Amino acid sequence: MQLKVTYKIARILFFLLCFWQLSPVFANDDSEQLFARGNNLFAKSRYKEAADTWLKIVQAGHRSASLYYNLGNAFYRTGDIPSALLYYEKAHKLDPGDEDIIFNIQVANLRTTDKMEAVPEFFIFRWWRGFILLFSLNTLAVLSIIFFILGCSSLIFYLFAGSVSLKKATFFPGVFLLLFAFTTLFMANRQAHYFSLQREAIIFSGSVTAKSEPDDVSKAVFVIHSGSKVDITGKEGDWMKIRLPNGNSGWIRSSAAREI
Repeated sequence: MQLKVTYKIARILFFLLCFWQLSPVFANDDSEQLFARGNNLFAKSRYKEAADTWLKIVQAGHRSASLYYNLGNAFYRTGDIPSALLYYEKAHKLDPGDEDIIFNIQVANLRTTDKMEAVPEFFIFRWWRGFILLFSLNTLAVLSIIFFILGCSSLIFYLFAGSVSLKKATFFPGVFLLLFAFTTLFMANRQAHYFSLQREAIIFSGSVTAKSEPDDVSKAVFVIHSGSKVDITGKEGDWMKIRLPNGNSGWIRSSAAREI
């Protein structure tokens, strides 16, 4: 039974490795040329043209942390803070441990109107989120594969080792390497689950009045401005229910925000 489980895990990791190695092949030459052209335009301070060039790659269905990060930088330079934050946040979801992305989000937020204090969070939840977001999903997948292969190799050496000292030298490292493999797999699973539950949006309208109910005649509960990030907690027709970092909730038109 244990051999069957190990075999299934090995197959999963093998296919992950194959997909990770072959995925760059799916990026066509046009996208690579557009990406390079956007870099050249950005270097010449032609930020709007650079953003338009990179957006063609996004519209073709490609996504990557570096692409979104570059778009965020281009929009920031043009003064389009909502778009900059949208793409910085998209980059953050793909590479949550990147310090440059986190820093640029903080810098861009300084140029937004709304400055809200978040509801205090229990330190264990904050620590747990920091732990599972330490590396990107791609990095965790690669680490899992490497640790698993090294761990299995070490245990295979243990099985065929002819001396007690060699068995000791290969058994414990093999066990620890497999433990690291399962830990990184667990982190990847939890990170994917975390982002699947997290629905957020950036406000794009200059000033939006949130309502207590999804209709124009209901009571106004608060006003929010462009660039602010909100949680999406529900949708009804052309309306979306949002929650602010301070805990306030209300309904706004879906057209006033773009989902991350």
